[in-house]
Amino acid sequence: MHRTFRLFRLFLSEQSDPAKFYTALAADSVGQVAEFTPLAGRVVVDVGGGPGHFTREFRSRGASCVLVEPDSAELHARGDPPPGAVRGDGMRLPVADSAADLCFSSNVLEHVRAPQAMLDEMIRVTRPGGVVYLAFTNWYSPWGGHEMSPWHYLGARYAEQRYVRRMDKRPKHHVGTTLFPVHVGQVLHAVRSRPDVSVLAARPRYYPRWCRGLVRIPGLREVATWNLLLVLRRGPDPGPARQPAAAAGHMAAP
Repeated sequence: MHRTFRLFRLFLSEQSDPAKFYTALAADSVGQVAEFTPLAGRVVVDVGGGPGHFTREFRSRGASCVLVEPDSAELHARGDPPPGAVRGDGMRLPVADSAADLCFSSNVLEHVRAPQAMLDEMIRVTRPGGVVYLAFTNWYSPWGGHEMSPWHYLGARYAEQRYVRRMDKRPKHHVGTTLFPVHVGQVLHAVRSRPDVSVLAARPRYYPRWCRGLVRIPGLREVATWNLLLVLRRGPDPGPARQPAAAAGHMAAP
């Protein structure tokens, strides 16, 4: 419970002191990864890691981490990005098949137009036996609308208009362009239907252990989870006969 309160207090300062929040979040998230796989000497791909908070934390623990970030402004938000960082799209990662021991992504899935494509790519670049860490903010959580929350519950258009009236500026995120509704149920269905991965963990990312059962309750999980954490183990490639469940980037309904 102490961890949850500490992270929530830090989250409240995200806008005023983003470096403090993301540095702490990186340490917490990489600590979660270490529960499932050793890090020293491992190859990590950090998908959409912004200016490199997560990449730096992985490197501090002995991993060889490559940051892939599509947005130049985000990449340079703290000055020079980590050495070796590349511009790249999470839906078409510039990484060879099975090149990574770990593919990591924090709060990126809700910002891509085709979440299934990004999931496919993260699994593709992970070696058999490797681990995929994927965490995202689900749309129906109180923070699903990001800076427009909680007014996204009344519709994306209303939330954006209200933000403009109150703040006298456009929100950073625009639903349908840089922010997309993604749901717990749809992502769980997508990963559980794949023969090439096994689910090691599916739980609320920030909550105490006793809250993990929320993910098993349809409906409630969409509102109460806040942020879904998935840890996957890649198994053997099922071969070319397998067809992606959503080649056009769509997922099943929650």
